[in-house]
Amino acid sequence: MGSVPRGVSVAGVQIGGLSRGEAEQRLRSAIEPRSTKPVIVMAGEVQSEIDPRAAGLQVDWRATLEQAGSQPLNPITRITSFFTEREVGVVNSADERSVATALEQLAPVVDREPTEGSVKFEGLTPVPVEPEDGQQLDLPAAAQVLERDWASGQPVVLPLISTAPATTMDDVQQAIEQVARPAVAAPVTVNGEGAQATLTPKAIASALSFRADPAASPKLVPEINEESITDALKPQLAATVTPSRDAALDFSSGTPVVTPSQDGRGIDYDATLGDLVRVLSQPSPRQITAVYADQPAEVTTEDINKLGIVGEISSFTTGGFAADSGQNIKRAAEQINGTIVEPGETFSLNAATNPRNAANGYVEAGIISDGHPARGVGGGVSQVATTLYNAAYFAGMVDVAHKEHSFYISRYPVAREATVYNDVIDLKFRNDGPTGVLIQTTWTPSSLTVKMFGTKRYEVTSATGPRTNPTSPNTITIPAGQPCSPSQGAPGFTATDTRTLRNLQTGETRSETRTVKYNPSPIVVCGG
Repeated sequence: MGSVPRGVSVAGVQIGGLSRGEAEQRLRSAIEPRSTKPVIVMAGEVQSEIDPRAAGLQVDWRATLEQAGSQPLNPITRITSFFTEREVGVVNSADERSVATALEQLAPVVDREPTEGSVKFEGLTPVPVEPEDGQQLDLPAAAQVLERDWASGQPVVLPLISTAPATTMDDVQQAIEQVARPAVAAPVTVNGEGAQATLTPKAIASALSFRADPAASPKLVPEINEESITDALKPQLAATVTPSRDAALDFSSGTPVVTPSQDGRGIDYDATLGDLVRVLSQPSPRQITAVYADQPAEVTTEDINKLGIVGEISSFTTGGFAADSGQNIKRAAEQINGTIVEPGETFSLNAATNPRNAANGYVEAGIISDGHPARGVGGGVSQVATTLYNAAYFAGMVDVAHKEHSFYISRYPVAREATVYNDVIDLKFRNDGPTGVLIQTTWTPSSLTVKMFGTKRYEVTSATGPRTNPTSPNTITIPAGQPCSPSQGAPGFTATDTRTLRNLQTGETRSETRTVKYNPSPIVVCGG
């Protein structure tokens, strides 16, 4: 009589009734050939392959057989075992960090944030956008399932966590009936001092968007793109304002020349448009009054003269972006253009550009994440972060905070690039010099250039080390009909960048080295 209970199988291999030795031999014959073949894993609609050797998956034969158990001593239980079957997964002597690393490559493709309900306009018709559940790969549970089932020879189904949006279709319908449809029912008149302007339903539709707010009631909050409305009103009310003019530096002659500042009087559009959402929700009267105020120059001639800005101290250019991302790059570049970082001041890209949403002039743009297309308002601003980071790098600014992309993007310098994300990841640098630094941006449909002007203190050079510690990509299959961009993948690697600064006055040098680890970018197969 064998020592393994009847009806027991391990990884699909029947070993019930066998002795421990016979069971181990049968398992080894079946499972060891599988240990050299890719393990197919399924996470929702995404299919991938994991190399069990690279993931550190190895069978602990003794623990596996102990888990399978022994023949029951109770005669009744022993008789029952003739009529029951029990599947037992393998026990692994797994390298848990390697298993986790293999699964973490799947997460960016599998994970999907819930899509909140919203309203968009097709012409003047409000169209509902249905909320959709999101999903996340349950990494701890997935590691347990993979370690248990990888040796079965069958695809391993990984567990997911469903994430629900805050909004419902009732919230969407409420936004349409109470705000969107009334908003475009008729024009709005803006009464200026001696002139009137008209906001047409078309201009209103292009400027109105909705933001989900779980704490609000209703949960879809209307927002106005003030820049879009201002663009529509300014030409009609131009005769009623005297614009201010900031002092500026003109470098066209090669020598900085100060353009004097000029105070003005104009429309305070924040105050003017503060009541617009309420007016849009009512049938009449559909009019608002322009609020005028003195508008002193933000940068005076005296301010410029005190800053000690005498010439260009750095310049950096990047390119290769898509048209929709380019619009967000242009908007962020506009927001930081002309910024003066005074001595001792820290510049924050998030503080200068957030919130990067529709109401602040940002659009939905295509984002390629591990070969998997996604859409997001504000996509592409990381290109501004990288360009600005390099300009600050070569200007000798102090690196206060920045974070590289998780995966290497070939159009950026290795270990010398930056990304931003909401309020979580920021780019910050500090001007520790005695004079001010002016940031100037130049955008074209194919490139972005950031220049910095000030008093040059350092000669800055960069040295990039070799790519070491390569890590291999996984293969991920996107189902037919799903958005997908195929990719040949790329290995991960580790690299260093060393910045050397030579003080132009003293001749002293110092160096700063930063080490960056990039994850592998997976091979993406579409329509599998």
